[in-house]
Formats: sequence, C-alpha cells, structure tokens
Amino acid sequence: MCYDIKASLEAQLKRARQYGDEIAIREIEQKLAPLTDLPIYHASGFQHPKLLIYTEQDRAVPEVATWGLVPHWVKDSIQQKKIWNNTLNARGETIFEKPSFRTAAKYHRCLIYVDGFYEHHHFKGKTYPYFIHRKDQQPLVFAGLWNRWKDPGTGAYLNTFSIVTTEGNPMMAKIHNNPKLQGPRMPLILADDMADKWLIPVEEELDEKAIQELVLSYPEEELQAHTVHKLRGKAYIGNVPEISEEILYPELQE
Repeated sequence: MCYDIKASLEAQLKRARQYGDEIAIREIEQKLAPLTDLPIYHASGFQHPKLLIYTEQDRAVPEVATWGLVPHWVKDSIQQKKIWNNTLNARGETIFEKPSFRTAAKYHRCLIYVDGFYEHHHFKGKTYPYFIHRKDQQPLVFAGLWNRWKDPGTGAYLNTFSIVTTEGNPMMAKIHNNPKLQGPRMPLILADDMADKWLIPVEEELDEKAIQELVLSYPEEELQAHTVHKLRGKAYIGNVPEISEEILYPELQE
C-alpha cells in the first residue's frame, strides 16, 4: 500500500536533470511546478494532491497530474469522485487484468519521483507511522499508471495517476503489518537504470511480460526507515518539514 508520500520539487526534477535539459528544467520550475502542490512534506492520496509524472521515454518534460486514476470509461464527475479513492494504488500483479487499470497498464505507464513514503505499523491496537526513504537520500522512482480523463460536463481534461504496488520486502513486512490485509505491500520502486523499461511501448504479449517482470520488491538494504509524527488525528502537525523527522515511541523500544 502507498497512501502517504513526501515529494519535493528537487526530487521531481531528477529525471530532467539526468537528461541535462536546462530548457525542460526552467519550464518545470517556472510553468509546471506552480500548478502542483509541491513541496509536499506529507500528503495523503485521499487529498488527491497534484504532482509531476513522467510519461514518455527520452522526454524530460513531465505532466501535472492528480493522484487517483480516473479510467476513460467514467461517465461524469459524480462517478469520478466515487472511483478515485479506490484507484490510488494499483496492484502490480494484476494491472493488465483489472478494468480500472488494464488500458493504462498497456498504453499509459508513468514514473513518479518522490523523497519517500509513509507507512503505518500496528502495535497493541495502535498505529505508528514510519517514513521510508533511500539510504543515499536520492529520490525514489515509483512505477505508476496514468490517464487523461475528459469531464463530459465541462469538457475539461484531468490528468490522473495511480501508484503501482508490489509484495513488501522483509523490512516492509515488519512495518506494514496491518492485520486486515493479506501480506505486506509496498510501492513498486524502480532502480534508476530500470526506470525507462517501465515506459516501453506494449505491442504484444512479450512486452506485457517484460513489464510484469519489473514488478519486484525493492531491496531492503537500500532503504532506511524511522518512526515519525502521527499522520492522522489531533496529534497531526500538518504538511510541514518537521513531519518526517524521527520521533521515538517508548512503547516500540521495549
């Protein structure tokens, strides 16, 4: 599962910087970033924040998109608001099968660059949030699906996306222990040198197989995690830089 993230503009610029495309970087900073909710120190997918997504190979300019994929067959804004809370994540093992995701899986895959994500640990009836990030402090590259949906009522277009998930690695198995779920999950994180493979065009069954082969758990030795401020309820301090700072809970140290 991945419902809570941290995303800075610098993290989302990583792909453009890799290409060394100064024109793209300026366009992102001056034109696209003001249309997003960046910087995001903490946001829940249920708030449907706007981020940047990269949708094409060999292209350094991203799209602005809203978290919560809206499939092409959604009829109106009422149906749209009903479905997008259920499409924040897409289970990687079944993206080519599920009606909400199969068209996007075949034609509209994307990359989302974030600083890290949050996950809740269950202990004695309470939940404790963890912040998970790369040990080397580099951005995480999430595999995503996206769709450009046209609202029939207004004629306006809305770019939307979902974060693909996979089986949790051993570290995530310890953290993501929700008793209501079948097994631990985690976002599908791509190694930097594998990110472009997620964007390859799918034209035949072998291409689908190549995409499915990328649906793997990210190595735990490359990740780091620590407990942070509460992300829900009265104790929540909001979308502020301090939200991802380490907070120790004595009951978890026992």
